[in-house]
Amino acid sequence: MPETNETPNQPNQPVADSSFQAPPMQRVSGTTQLDHQLGALRRRLIREASQAVDLLTQSLDVLWASDREGAKEVRRIEKQIDQEEVRIEQECFRILALQQPFGADFRLITFSLKANSDIERLADHASSIAKISKKIESEFPDWPESLREMGERLPVMCQELLRAVISADADGAKGVVKRDKIIDRLDKQTFKDLSEKIESNPTNASEYMLMYRISRELERVGDLLGNIAEDVVYLVTGDIVRHAPKPKRKKDQQET
Repeated sequence: MPETNETPNQPNQPVADSSFQAPPMQRVSGTTQLDHQLGALRRRLIREASQAVDLLTQSLDVLWASDREGAKEVRRIEKQIDQEEVRIEQECFRILALQQPFGADFRLITFSLKANSDIERLADHASSIAKISKKIESEFPDWPESLREMGERLPVMCQELLRAVISADADGAKGVVKRDKIIDRLDKQTFKDLSEKIESNPTNASEYMLMYRISRELERVGDLLGNIAEDVVYLVTGDIVRHAPKPKRKKDQQET
């Protein structure tokens, strides 16, 4: 399949229309008809992912700007992604039933099923962020810096993951998995920061609790990006790296 040099670094750009480069693995099954169906499936999946990434960015813009009207638009787009998630799942099952793919083709179908579900959940969290933002009444909320940093890092992670999917880049996907650890640490720091704010200013406790709900939504987005990145590694290499044991440190190896 044709390569593409396009990178999804502009919101609302038709990244999904770029051709998905075939993973560098040996083909063991497939016909011309199956190739066509798999190519179309890839493009649909990337289009859905691009739309979900744009939705996350839009929901964060709504949050920082306290844009109540923008929150309604986020919800409308999220419903569209819900519908597409169902259609992609149905297409995966149809190809499995009629074409009976195996090898690399089968890995692509399983990847599409799992990633499709995670993409839809990402859109759900984006919509939840927009909903929560409508409940924050302060004109200039006292955002923790750690929460702000999460909101800046996650869109960048989304773009890196899209590039890894489009180019079948296992190393790039592993980089996204590592960055999810940073999001986890920032979520814990946000909890500490907000706890201190509540102690010093208990009258705003309810608003600070809403901020922590946003932090939890963002942390779950990071988890979903990590899940998809792990599935990219599986798609390219056939290796399941989820829950893989961490390599021992040199000190541990010397003691054994």
